[in-house]
Amino acid sequence: MVDPKKLMQKAVEFHGHSCPGVTIGVMAAKYILEHGHDFSVDEELVAVVENDNCSVDALQALLGTTFGKGNLVFKDYGKNNYTFYNRTKEKAVKLSLNPKKSLRSEDLTREERIEKMLKMEPRDLFNIKQVEFSPPSKAKIHESIKCDNCGDPTMATRIEEHAGKRLCIPCYQKIKKN
Repeated sequence: MVDPKKLMQKAVEFHGHSCPGVTIGVMAAKYILEHGHDFSVDEELVAVVENDNCSVDALQALLGTTFGKGNLVFKDYGKNNYTFYNRTKEKAVKLSLNPKKSLRSEDLTREERIEKMLKMEPRDLFNIKQVEFSPPSKAKIHESIKCDNCGDPTMATRIEEHAGKRLCIPCYQKIKKN
């Protein structure tokens, strides 16, 4: 059994403060850790998150799913949905926050809400279902190309061609705007 208070402490150290959003991430991580998935040293575990809120910091701190390793994928859908792919076990699970269980509508202080969530079982906080194992591709390291406008080295897959010049996205957007 994973102690959610210890997870919360580690997540707060990473995030900077305690809040319900971090708690949601802690409880998602608790479920993943209790179901045979370990901290991801490389890309063994992949998290596809559908929001950029505080919960994602907890997942980075507790599960080792990070942007830098390429095993944290952000989809800007504005949903508290988290899909985890275990490449070693070839299994996938999706956790979706159950709005009826997130305690938002109850008349609780922020601290009371956090405490109440930490006492819940993840299955009571999330709708959980096994999903098809179709993880994102492993992270690739791409060549850097110098932007012809600002001179910054830019990942080749992010270079735009315009009027015979190779431009980084900000320079391309600036030229297209004018």
